[in-house]
Amino acid sequence: MRKVKTLSRRHFLKYGGSAFAAASVIPAAAQTVPDSLKKASKETTFEYRTLGRTGLRYSILGYGAMRTSDPAVISRAIDMGINNIDTARGYMDGENEKIVAKGLGDRRKQIYVTTKIRVSEPKYMMEDLELSLKALDTDYVDVLLLHARRNKEQLLDEESRAFIEKAKKEGKTRFAGFSTHRNMAELVEVATEDKFFDVILTSYNFKSDERLQKAVAKAAQAGIGIIAMKTQSGGYENENMKPATPHQASLRWVWKDPSVTCAIPAMVTFEQLEENVAAQEIHFGQRDQLHLQKYAETVQDRLCRFCDQCAGQCSNQASIPDINRCLMYAEGYRDYYLAFQNYKELDSSENLAACQNCSECTVRCKYGVDVAYNVKRAKELFV
Repeated sequence: MRKVKTLSRRHFLKYGGSAFAAASVIPAAAQTVPDSLKKASKETTFEYRTLGRTGLRYSILGYGAMRTSDPAVISRAIDMGINNIDTARGYMDGENEKIVAKGLGDRRKQIYVTTKIRVSEPKYMMEDLELSLKALDTDYVDVLLLHARRNKEQLLDEESRAFIEKAKKEGKTRFAGFSTHRNMAELVEVATEDKFFDVILTSYNFKSDERLQKAVAKAAQAGIGIIAMKTQSGGYENENMKPATPHQASLRWVWKDPSVTCAIPAMVTFEQLEENVAAQEIHFGQRDQLHLQKYAETVQDRLCRFCDQCAGQCSNQASIPDINRCLMYAEGYRDYYLAFQNYKELDSSENLAACQNCSECTVRCKYGVDVAYNVKRAKELFV
């Protein structure tokens, strides 16, 4: 039985287009810091791990700023002990980096900043990096990532590598790597053998398969810093779990892997920040395992693992993992703007246009995801 709340297209159109417009005008003092959070900032002891061969000491809870519109939340996270922040040139159409800069204030040198750029021609990548540095109000970033790498060919692209080397030489980034939420295991394996990249940001959570877990372990052993995203496995609501949530258990599952330096869950509110910080107080245990087992019932036939093992099954070449990811942003994160923006970035040969004339979906997931149902829901939202 499906227990995931779904969204209508009317709901999506009503709120999706205006989500960023509303979020972008929230002032820094728009939220009130809970008394419990003020107390936690004084009492919480953070764990720090070394980010591979970079030597940087990261708090195991990093700050995923992708959806943050209030810089006060970022500022509070720094007060509490978080010392690394992840953003990207494309988040909020470039506004997210400015929000991060406001949250940092005059503490830039105390915090490790990661940003990402899309890969294109080298001159445009350098232009994007310059725009990022301006928005972040800094001369350099600590880690620069090539955004959303999908395959080996993209990873070994000589022009993007030349750009990275130039950015390092000019002091615009200290270290470099790539992010991936498609075909992750293969890309991590290739990067481990290749030895070019310093850092990998990969989707990684309790639903990650054994191959990815082994690849992450070997990469860490080879000196590559591993940062985990998508750690909350979609963040779908589960009525049967309330008042408990799977969020703390999900983080503790990631942290119990010593190969992972830190997790960067997206945080929008002080309450989310408080919950994530508090997750560090105990280690992963039996109760966490039970929570994740119950949550797994919710996401089992819904959550894509982004393993790419369904590649080639669609006769029309629709990008099923990317369509699933956009759907997850809408129905799991309930961030309609993020879902819509990511869907718009898909090429017409990969999006749902390829599915319009199909009478039956031919894609079968080895993990039991109901691809046909997901495609049906995605059509209702995006087409």
